[in-house]
Amino acid sequence: MSALDALTREHIQRMAARLVAISPPGEGLCLIGGFRYRLINASCRRSIDIDYHFRGDLSAKQQELVGLLQSKMLADVHARFNLEGSVQAAAGPDTDLPSLRTVDMAFYCRTPQPLRVEIPVEITTIPCTDPPVVRTVAGTVFLTVSDADMIEAKILALVNRIHLQERDLLDIFLFQDTLHPDWDRRVQAKLRQLRLPPRSLTRLVGALESSCAVHARGVESVLREQVDPPVAANIARAGGGEMVVNTVLHLLKGRPQPRR
Repeated sequence: MSALDALTREHIQRMAARLVAISPPGEGLCLIGGFRYRLINASCRRSIDIDYHFRGDLSAKQQELVGLLQSKMLADVHARFNLEGSVQAAAGPDTDLPSLRTVDMAFYCRTPQPLRVEIPVEITTIPCTDPPVVRTVAGTVFLTVSDADMIEAKILALVNRIHLQERDLLDIFLFQDTLHPDWDRRVQAKLRQLRLPPRSLTRLVGALESSCAVHARGVESVLREQVDPPVAANIARAGGGEMVVNTVLHLLKGRPQPRR
């Protein structure tokens, strides 16, 4: 994706997140995930989707969002970027999971230069220890989860995904200072809530150690493709993907990364 396409995507993401935040269908939706970090915490990593945590009927909320985004976003994006678009509930066996509903947004133009921007909006339910909080960006109030619940969700994602995503490793590295002092107990309680084995974290550490080089290369790809170039260059100077993976490993083991 070109720099222009990435910039267009981010503008549209911000438009959509703000629309949801100020509209009735957005009530109860907590912004989470990589875009939450980008919008609220000024993360250096770009995200391709928008994620929400919701305690309620996911299918009903999905339909509310489809109606809102169809009625507002298509016209707003066309007026601002001269792009056609579509908004629809995602369909198919991979999109009808009990704990996940997705709304697919796509915007495109065919001339003079072809462009297509796809932005999934995902609604899920994550375990939370803390009550939701509000954060403000340029006067807009966004409902979200606490910083501690957010980074713990990233740790749980490492455990719970079928295939580990290196972007989760990078987000944990970037926001390691938000870990709660009692994060291990909190995560163990969430593992029980998700009916995952209590030794899941121990197994995760072992898997990361045994394939550290593979995941380091994966982090390098994330740095190249999703991170602001000056920041990616500085991380590379400090050890790059290998340093990121080792730092997360030491965090998960409960001891600090040794100084060089």
